[in-house]
Amino acid sequence: MEEAKWSGRTAFVLASIGSAVGLGNVWRFPYIAYKFGGGAFIVAYIIALILVGIPLLLLEFSIGYKFKGSAPYSLAKLSKEKRLPINFEWLGWFAVFVGFGIVTYYSVIMVWSFDYLYYSLTTAWGENTKEFFFQKVLGLTSGVFELGKVQWPIVLGLLISWVWIVLSIWKGARTVGKVVYVTVTMPWILLLIFVVRGLTLPGAVQGINYYLTPNWKELLNPALWHAAISQIFFSLTVGFGVMIAYASFLPEGSDIVNNAILVALADAATAFVAGFAVFSTLGYYAQLQGVSVAEVARGGPELAFVTYPTIISKLPLAPLFGIFFFLMLLTLAIDSAFSLVEAFIAALMDKFGTKREYTNIGVAILAFLIGIIYTTGAGLYWLDIVDHFMNHFGLFTVAFLESILIGWLYGSEEMRDFANSVSDRPIGKWWNISVKFIVPLSSLIIFVSALKERIREPYGGYPRLAEIIGGWAVLAIFLILAIYLTTRKT
Repeated sequence: MEEAKWSGRTAFVLASIGSAVGLGNVWRFPYIAYKFGGGAFIVAYIIALILVGIPLLLLEFSIGYKFKGSAPYSLAKLSKEKRLPINFEWLGWFAVFVGFGIVTYYSVIMVWSFDYLYYSLTTAWGENTKEFFFQKVLGLTSGVFELGKVQWPIVLGLLISWVWIVLSIWKGARTVGKVVYVTVTMPWILLLIFVVRGLTLPGAVQGINYYLTPNWKELLNPALWHAAISQIFFSLTVGFGVMIAYASFLPEGSDIVNNAILVALADAATAFVAGFAVFSTLGYYAQLQGVSVAEVARGGPELAFVTYPTIISKLPLAPLFGIFFFLMLLTLAIDSAFSLVEAFIAALMDKFGTKREYTNIGVAILAFLIGIIYTTGAGLYWLDIVDHFMNHFGLFTVAFLESILIGWLYGSEEMRDFANSVSDRPIGKWWNISVKFIVPLSSLIIFVSALKERIREPYGGYPRLAEIIGGWAVLAIFLILAIYLTTRKT
């Protein structure tokens, strides 16, 4: 079935940037930068972006553009062309399954932003924002196996989220290419509003100093490089089949080298600028409280749904800034969410020739039903476990094997020649070194490091059984399904 193409380069670039730029740019990058030496981390991040991020992104763009299909389809075609002893279609399936696993809970985080848009009208979170988020909104229980009640407002929001996701990809690239003009540009505008507002607050300079002041000794800390490379992998949406699918929708004559560089730089710039918005307001909050920025610095959902509402309440026009902030989170999340779904749907359509509209609805219903587990009182615990395993073990497995496949089995020089043949700006031989050595080695080191930690103790202090159910079992199911679909003839 012939899929629609992007209307032009702008639509593709915006869609790719939208997929890459997500919640992690706002709530993960600035906090990790602060934690690992400020300016020193940013230097390490730029180096890692050049040596790992851009090469892997270009690798995925090249696969999708050359073989004109989803990740499973493209890797099956690649395996056949090179007469490889193993059909690597399974790796494509595993990648899109990991992405699907992520979007089942990512859509729930979207719902929290939906809910907080409404709460912003009256700053309903009050003084105790922590209790409001964890108890009133999430109904958080005391343990992972104590499911508690289903939070019906979140379930309703989840339904709305999936309707939005499905509508955004209803006709594939044709629809996505129109949606991203709004959903990619809007969060940038809102982010700039927060940067300007944040920098005009008292205490902002103190916050920015915490964010940027370099601790150069940290460059010798392996944990800093681990964090920088991990953040790049998480942020660029590589390893989930998304960029392969998106590149397959490119019309002939597209410049994939320039596009890869542009997308990677836009993603990094967004994360860097977000740090000014986050830490200027944290500096303001720290000054109000009479404490250091270190005492209020947070990352992840707690920054977005506990710390930020507290700060917003203290600003003039608090409801307006609340609406702006959670609308920004929502529009950051939607592009990443529907890109993960699109990669999965493209794979199913390539394999089974199903009609897009039916595939969209079927996948959405399945994801919605799975997502209900995250709407229970123990939902946050399960979300945390699944997120850790998808991003650390699923993602880095795909990145490692993709780089081995292209670098050693297909031939990095052959793929580089192809990328250069369709691009104005040629990529040098250093790309071969990166794909053959740097990407697989860094992926393997991070995978082994995470595995050693999990052998030593369960993730996050959760019971070992919860880790097995929400982590290892989910990955095992994805692997089994990937192998089954590869062996199935259609």
